[in-house]
Amino acid sequence: MWFTVEETAIKLKASSPEPSEVRTLAIEATVRRVGEVLRGKEEVVRLALVGFLARGHLLLEDVPGVGKTTLARALARSVGGTFHRIQLTSDLLPADILGGQVVDRVSGELRFRRGPIFANVVLADELNRATPRTQSGLLEAMAERSISIDGVTHALPEPFLVIATQNPTEHHGVYPLPESQLDRFLLRTSIGYPEEEVERALLIGSGSSTEVEALRPTLTPESLIQLQAAVDEIKLSEDVAIYLQAIVRQTREAKELETGVSTRGLLAYAKAVRARAVTYGRSFATPDDVRALAVPVLAHRVVLRGARVVGRLEADALIEELCDQVSVPV
Repeated sequence: MWFTVEETAIKLKASSPEPSEVRTLAIEATVRRVGEVLRGKEEVVRLALVGFLARGHLLLEDVPGVGKTTLARALARSVGGTFHRIQLTSDLLPADILGGQVVDRVSGELRFRRGPIFANVVLADELNRATPRTQSGLLEAMAERSISIDGVTHALPEPFLVIATQNPTEHHGVYPLPESQLDRFLLRTSIGYPEEEVERALLIGSGSSTEVEALRPTLTPESLIQLQAAVDEIKLSEDVAIYLQAIVRQTREAKELETGVSTRGLLAYAKAVRARAVTYGRSFATPDDVRALAVPVLAHRVVLRGARVVGRLEADALIEELCDQVSVPV
């Protein structure tokens, strides 16, 4: 069942604060709609929605040409929001992203010119090519959801999601994010290559011909904000909370790790778990939500002992191993 923008907005407005069938159908329609242009990647699309609903941000580590830009543009179209793409380079300055004061040619007065960070969905492409100063300016804006120029605070649009990308195979001319900056991202994942059948369909021209620009929204920014509010209403049972804590405690006690997940990381984990419950139309979180999000939420928040940088594959595998050592509540 598809919803137009108007139908979804009206039904969400009329629904109760508790997650409902209307919310579930709207989210499922969004997942399917984005899947029209990013075929076979439902879990990645759902993770992006989890980041949106939890008011977090998403880091995609992948090789070029697997659909990172397509995901960001399609998501913006599906939620009826604005989209900007920022190509990060070593000579890019914070003002090129955030904006700054310019002289009005007519009045001669200074006025604020918004940078490309002012959009509902922002794609920060090749984040590790930007200098640490530029990275810091972007990540601070992501965390504060506002910027301050000459003592004046400018709020960023709501809802607001940054999808940052970086190529994990390049090591020359890049500035890897330190652990303290990686922690600013709620989720880290990869898209990966398409399935063989999907790629073959693209080759022979029988795949989905739907262009991103042709996608019809299934949500509005206003209805997405209502869904974000619903995340805070999701209940964590004592068993689920204990399960969350146990997994995080494993990262702090593992001899393979120099640094485990912080308290801020634990709270982010819980927020993501609540958001995933909303995407499945539940008013409560389950152990499945906790387990499914362990790697994308926790792996980039730990430091492997003796490692100069956080290796994604090694960290992912270790988090999986640690989760297997924790008893799942019934």
